[in-house]
Amino acid sequence: MAMADRHGLPIAIGIASGERHETKLVVETLQSRFVGPVPVRLIGDRAYDSDPLDRQMKKFGVEMIAPNRVSKRVHTQDGRPLRRYKRRWHIERLFSWLLRFRRLVTRYEYHAANFLGLAKLACLAILLKRL
Repeated sequence: MAMADRHGLPIAIGIASGERHETKLVVETLQSRFVGPVPVRLIGDRAYDSDPLDRQMKKFGVEMIAPNRVSKRVHTQDGRPLRRYKRRWHIERLFSWLLRFRRLVTRYEYHAANFLGLAKLACLAILLKRL
């Protein structure tokens, strides 16, 4: 899981096993961020439309912006904050930048700590190149 700022530069990155849902990883990834201040808003896809996640993010002072799921009866988002959702392509651009590093495309490392180290190194290289 990765988090990017409004320009697509990495803020935080984390890894976990495949069994855990992404909404369970948001708090861990937010706590392991590279930058000091907590972002004001987080933008996610429909999977992030979760009331428990909204409550957790409110404790951090973060506004969670995600389109409403189709199966949800009570809509928590209206159209105004969702206008920011069109900027979600910035995170997709970060993933394309990360996939330029060959060691991250296919996970060759047996240990998760080594893979996380390489992912953080790739984020550092992206930050140094863009800043």
